[in-house]
Amino acid sequence: MTDQIYVGVDLGGTTIKVGVCDSEGNLLHKYEGPTGVEFGQDHVIGKIAEYARAAVSETSYAWDQVVGVGAGIAGFLNIAEGIIVASVNLNLHNVPIKQRLEEMLGKPVKIDNDANVAALGEVWSGAGKGLSDVVCYTLGTGVGGGIVENGKLLHGFKGMAGEIGHLCVVPDVEAIQCNCGRVGCLETVSSATGIVRMATNAVERGEFTSLSLLDKIEAKDVFEAARGKDEVALRIVNRAAYYIGRSMATLAVITNPQRFIIGGGVSRAGEILFEPIRAAFNKYTPEPIKDGVDIVAATLGNDAGIVGAAGLNLK
Repeated sequence: MTDQIYVGVDLGGTTIKVGVCDSEGNLLHKYEGPTGVEFGQDHVIGKIAEYARAAVSETSYAWDQVVGVGAGIAGFLNIAEGIIVASVNLNLHNVPIKQRLEEMLGKPVKIDNDANVAALGEVWSGAGKGLSDVVCYTLGTGVGGGIVENGKLLHGFKGMAGEIGHLCVVPDVEAIQCNCGRVGCLETVSSATGIVRMATNAVERGEFTSLSLLDKIEAKDVFEAARGKDEVALRIVNRAAYYIGRSMATLAVITNPQRFIIGGGVSRAGEILFEPIRAAFNKYTPEPIKDGVDIVAATLGNDAGIVGAAGLNLK
């Protein structure tokens, strides 16, 4: 039995999830409760502290065995000082969350971007376990990412490193505007939102596809149609995969990772997505750089965030 435990928090707009991990990154216990954003920042911070203590109390461990508490948060963060600069979904602005939680919990607190902590979780005890240099993609409503170099998260000077979804990879002639304001971002074609947009546009153009029979198209419908050899759906999936592979080729010559890990809801599509990603990566990456590099699915699923957040306090 481990003597020390680590607490990780996934701070979501609806739910706060808490995980208790041992020193090997094994998830020992999970706890969750409502965030209560509508009640203000004091309520939210109070609930984080309450749920963290409750999670530990439901294990065989005592609070004094907690090394520290980490939190994964979507938004703009001052990671070094532990401040939420702006998190729209949480309606939190300029909140010194590290300081306030440390006062409430009596433990060291660290915060990081939600995609970063998911990457750290996969490296600690998931698909990247035992590796020191890994790039993680999170394919969901958007495209998130995290870069781990020499076992440490890469932040950059303002904590913005790893914004993979905003790599401009789509040529201008094909590009559309991204939510970030630029055009051609990876997120516009390789997220669930981008895949649905391309499918909807194809139906509206009158292209022959089984997707036209659906009242509402979801990304999983596009992948299912592609498995059934629907040519329009296959084209969309291959396009999404192609640009992921191209973006990996770019990152490979910069960071030279041992492995690319793909998580998020879209990653559950399986080999119909992964095969063309690998093909594009192999085509555009120089031989010495791609040698020994693999591209795999994440293994921690929805637990990656709380595991990685707990790992922020690893020495």
